Amino acid sequence: MKYIGAHVSAAGGVELAVERAVEIGANAFALFTKNQRQWHAPALTEKTITAFRRACEKAGFLPEQILPHDSYLINLGHPEPEALIKSQDAFVDEMKRCEQLGLCYLNFHPGSHLKKISEAESLAIVAESINHALSVTTGVTAVIENTAGQGTNLGWQFEHLAEIIRQVEDKSRVGVCYDTCHAFAAGYDMRTPKTAAATFAEFERVVGFQYLKGMHINGAKCTFGSRVDRHHSLLEGNLGTAVFEFIMNDSRFDRIPLILETINPDIWPEEIRWLRSLAHQ
Repeated sequence: MKYIGAHVSAAGGVELAVERAVEIGANAFALFTKNQRQWHAPALTEKTITAFRRACEKAGFLPEQILPHDSYLINLGHPEPEALIKSQDAFVDEMKRCEQLGLCYLNFHPGSHLKKISEAESLAIVAESINHALSVTTGVTAVIENTAGQGTNLGWQFEHLAEIIRQVEDKSRVGVCYDTCHAFAAGYDMRTPKTAAATFAEFERVVGFQYLKGMHINGAKCTFGSRVDRHHSLLEGNLGTAVFEFIMNDSRFDRIPLILETINPDIWPEEIRWLRSLAHQ
């Protein structure tokens, strides 16, 4: 079974994200558990936690169908100790919020070396940050998102993801979220059935499908290999649709959240229906 949804707003309370997912016909969703552009947020109250859990139960959402995302401010590969500790503390807080809500994943961008240390050094710091977070939390898997490689961001090569995973001590609590737009911008071609198959064969070889815990299903405004992060609607832009048909007809993508971050929320219901229509009967 394919779990398909979108990154919906949690404005007014995280429990309202569940209602918004139901409204667009989703059987998966992503959300921020706090304001993604602020370091601090009020602690979750028992009332909020209970309301969220009840809303999920009522709508039939299991933890494996939900892919929360952490704050954009966090940089787990930061080269400066003070800023790194601030990011690590914020990440642990986000992991604990997921624990409280009964969620099993936390999706995050790996970080950036800021041209102050080498890629290898920064990747090692990311792994250290994950190890620290896993040591002080339980039950939540750290899900690393591949990036477009814009600026000094890490994670745009499959090898980056594999190296972080190699250095994470508890392999049972680390995974990957594959973003189609980011991969395309990073130079992984998926514009035909043949190239899509080849790219995912490369992903299997370098990273391994056992680590795939979720996907961001996005079209691309950016050009191939540009390392520019610009999402588009599924039927527009430069990526094309072959990869979406490939995903919808490959069982390796079953039972993980397939999350739209496309640019027009008004058409998310149509995009979800269209993706489901791609599955061969």
